[in-house]
Amino acid sequence: MKKVFKIAIIAVMILTMGLCITTATTTPRVETAYAAVYQQGSSGSVVKTMQRKLKNWGYYTGAVDGIFGAKTREAVKYFQRKNGLTVDGIVGPATLKALGMSSGSSSSSSSSYSDSDLNLLARLIYGEARGESYVGQVAVGAVVMNRIKSSSFPNTMAGVIYQSYAFTAVDDGQINLTPNATARKAAQDAMNGWDPTYGALYYYNPRTATSAWIFSRKTTITIGNHVFAI
Repeated sequence: MKKVFKIAIIAVMILTMGLCITTATTTPRVETAYAAVYQQGSSGSVVKTMQRKLKNWGYYTGAVDGIFGAKTREAVKYFQRKNGLTVDGIVGPATLKALGMSSGSSSSSSSSYSDSDLNLLARLIYGEARGESYVGQVAVGAVVMNRIKSSSFPNTMAGVIYQSYAFTAVDDGQINLTPNATARKAAQDAMNGWDPTYGALYYYNPRTATSAWIFSRKTTITIGNHVFAI
């Protein structure tokens, strides 16, 4: 009887150890899956969100179906090429960030902003960057959006744009010019989460900037005539 009891205890101990080992080996797999890259063959809501963004921005013409196929891969490569990223058709952390996304969730959208916010941002982009490339115009809008999200700046569109000495276009009156369709589209893309600047809070033209302070900021990227920094 004692022998049977000992065997039962040993069996329970082995089963418990097995459960502990299983738990220890499965937890890292969940974390790895959350941080996965997206490439041809992937599917799901994150892929669907990136397809929608790429389609809205003119990079993708296929179906928004959440299936990462050949067309999505080519669209990703096109986007990467235009944004100075490694052109491999694989959506890893850097490309996700440029898309305004993170693995596991999509970025904020422009749904919380009004038409007047869109028009104001378009006017700023037109006044500040109408001679820049399209990506350069989106980048200026992205800086405004990044400031709205930062605790160091006002948390409204008007608050950021009209902050004292923040933008030359406000100081010299170019903010009052009527924006063209390109500036409006750039504003919409920035409000939808496209950030070619990698989180920049500042930008400047090194040929005309005179502030020693701005030169001390860490550069994230240079697009056209503007250096973007944090």
